[in-house]
Amino acid sequence: MFPVLFHFGHFAIPTYGVFTAAALLAALAVSVQMAQWLGLRNDKVWNLGLIAILAALLGARLLLVATNLQAFRAEPFWLLGLANIPGTWVPLGGVAIGAGAALLYALAEGLPVRRTADVLAPAAALGFAINRIGAFCGGEAWGTRTGLPWGVIYRNVEAYLWYQTPLRVKLHPVQFYDAELSLVLFGLLLAMIRRRPRAGEVAGTWLFLYGVGRFFLEFLRGYMAGGRLLGGSLTFGQALAFAAVLAGGALWLRRGAKATEPAAGNASL
Repeated sequence: MFPVLFHFGHFAIPTYGVFTAAALLAALAVSVQMAQWLGLRNDKVWNLGLIAILAALLGARLLLVATNLQAFRAEPFWLLGLANIPGTWVPLGGVAIGAGAALLYALAEGLPVRRTADVLAPAAALGFAINRIGAFCGGEAWGTRTGLPWGVIYRNVEAYLWYQTPLRVKLHPVQFYDAELSLVLFGLLLAMIRRRPRAGEVAGTWLFLYGVGRFFLEFLRGYMAGGRLLGGSLTFGQALAFAAVLAGGALWLRRGAKATEPAAGNASL
């Protein structure tokens, strides 16, 4: 595959990093459009998205430094680099920090939490899909070995150096499976929004279905981002997927009023 998108002398631009940036921008754009469709102020949703992204990126970097203080003291500019520590919970911790910041902003600005979650769900689905395509290209979060004809073989040494991806063996393209799941869910969520859903239905659907899909995809993932829990019977990703299923079910049980029709000027999607 292609872990390096561009080379500028000795400086390399990772494909995964570029796709992640594209995923964040696409998610922001979709969230603003969804806000118009579901009757929320798009400027507040835009601000919420920016706050969540910045908090997640900064939080992940600070967690990376906090858990690797000795390395940081030896290389002070490491904080600004592209350091990747496979097998840690740091990226997930950054996501949790970003989600917490978004929730606090929504509460401070008086945004309805369930309806705001509905706005963000399609954006997250599309962002996840783009991010996972980048992971597939770069070799990040690689899959288990397979003999299936559509297995992928990584040969670039950067994939091994950056993500410890096994080279010259056929692996499940589990990142691509994940991207396909998110794209299908993105289409489903868009169809739901056109039907003016009750508050919490869209977010609940995404959390439940993605959680179920992600739980089973973890069996094909050779790279364990958070290790295993409960004596090795459950991965950290599966624990999060199970929590997403529970949260999605709770949102469906507590869904609120039906969405109103969008204003005339917001009728394009």
